Amino acid sequence: MNILLTNDDGIDAVGLATLRRALEGFGDLWVVAPEREQSAASHALTLLDPLRVRRLGERAFTVSGTPTDCVLVAVRGIHGLMEPKPDLVISGINQGPNMGDDVTYSGTVAAAIEGRLLGLPALAFSNAAWHPEQWDASAEVVRRILKLFLGDPRLSDALVNVNIPDLPLEGILGVCVTHLGKRRYRDEIEARTDPRGRMYYWIGGEPPVWEPDPLSDFGAVSSGYVSVTPLRMDWTARDAFELFAPWERSWGARSGCESSEKPR
Repeated sequence: MNILLTNDDGIDAVGLATLRRALEGFGDLWVVAPEREQSAASHALTLLDPLRVRRLGERAFTVSGTPTDCVLVAVRGIHGLMEPKPDLVISGINQGPNMGDDVTYSGTVAAAIEGRLLGLPALAFSNAAWHPEQWDASAEVVRRILKLFLGDPRLSDALVNVNIPDLPLEGILGVCVTHLGKRRYRDEIEARTDPRGRMYYWIGGEPPVWEPDPLSDFGAVSSGYVSVTPLRMDWTARDAFELFAPWERSWGARSGCESSEKPR
């Protein structure tokens, strides 16, 4: 099995080294990661600058771009870095949570999404502490989760987001399958002045506050459980079709549009 490892914290991140150590023995591990931190890069592609690739070893490379770039460069086309192509994409282990609404910002999750868009099963792993201490426990969680994942052939097209509490292994209570939580945003845009008198802005804010929900990813992690959230690529709000049906009728839509399969 060929496994592509990547992240958004950069090639030198402790979490990536931990992930690589955790997965020794699962197959041939390839590391293709950003040369520097790309946190909150989301699903960005580098289109206006050339991508520089640097080989670090037999199956290890850095890319001067985003996590999405890394997966794309590793997998796609005749010049893809990996040969044969990967069977699985794993992103992480991120330093900090990737839960709820924040998955839309996450470079860690975006790398897994890119893997899935390329037809590969993919997992994203995060330690939910901003300054993790229990890396060995996180490594063991990754191993256990991956064994379960690989043991079920029905998951061959799955996209999974995993958040791990920063606890000793004996302190982790188990695994919960969760939905994405809801964050109450308290981010701030702070205006500052540089030494030359020019205005600039710094995006910051207080630590995230989550709406209480024991079945959410945040609820599980805060209670000492590993959160496993299956994600889907189709963002279509099918339950809202009925609300928009009058738009079709107002335009005089007939035949094809009205005959499409929608809940009415």
